[in-house]
Amino acid sequence: MRFAVYIIPIVFIFTIVYGKIKKVKIYDSFSKGVSSALPLVFSIFPYITTIFIMTELFEVSGLSKFITECISPVFTFLGVPNQIVKLVLIKPFSGSGSTALLSEILSMYGADSYIARCACLCYGTSETVFYVSAVYFSTVKEKHLALPIAISLFSSFITTVLGCLLCRII
Repeated sequence: MRFAVYIIPIVFIFTIVYGKIKKVKIYDSFSKGVSSALPLVFSIFPYITTIFIMTELFEVSGLSKFITECISPVFTFLGVPNQIVKLVLIKPFSGSGSTALLSEILSMYGADSYIARCACLCYGTSETVFYVSAVYFSTVKEKHLALPIAISLFSSFITTVLGCLLCRII
């Protein structure tokens, strides 16, 4: 594990040495790469900003709490603990918010509990769907968002339900 800290510096040193051997102007190549990335950053920025604002409004408005209370019985029926319903709702919107929520669940219920195992499984098998969609669809010309997002959300939901079932069995 101590070797892991040296991986990135070794990669940088290797890249610089390899570039020097191949007689590549490293600084110029780096600058050219950065300049071609800036238009991408500027095109993605409005979409990512929108996702951050939506995530914050979802939590602050109380909509998150309301939806959590409304769908908890359905999740309970499907075998998903009530304690992780909020995590299931937050994960598609915010990676950092779901990480904080997972940390809270782990400290509250213990890392080896059924609830914590389900929460970890939910966290690990789902993705920040709206963030990834914002990044991907900001760069494509045709923006047919509904079906890919619905499929991603449905697959995250199914993996959570099936994973909690497996956690109960194991």
